[in-house]
Amino acid sequence: MGPCPKAAAGFTLLELLVVLTLIGIATAAVTLSLPDRSEAALEREAIRLAALLESARTQSRASGSPIVWEPVPGGFRWRGGVAPSAEPKWLEPEISASTRAPLMLGPEPIIAPQSVELRHAALPQRRARISTDGLHPFQVDLEG
Repeated sequence: MGPCPKAAAGFTLLELLVVLTLIGIATAAVTLSLPDRSEAALEREAIRLAALLESARTQSRASGSPIVWEPVPGGFRWRGGVAPSAEPKWLEPEISASTRAPLMLGPEPIIAPQSVELRHAALPQRRARISTDGLHPFQVDLEG
């Protein structure tokens, strides 16, 4: 008998299918684990608003004059004192805010408990609540 024929070099069709299946599963897992763009925008706006409200509260105390914050279509408005210089528009146009009454941010060190609720048009079941008990800083709570 002669020498054994050499085995063909390379991958079999079955091995290639297994590798492609594993790559597909890994890609799906990574895609599903990425946060939703709308949800990230809602959280980013809530954190930004909490920082702006705290900044206005500090400026109100420093200047001795009250600053009022209220939502308007497409953004918000500052009244009184020296308000933060940030653009009074939402970074994401699908964000809307609601509150029971305009927020009074000082000049007293302790203010009344207040809150604002943010929503994203693409996520009607989700909302971000920015609130203070009047003594502590504004904090963000994501709900839904």
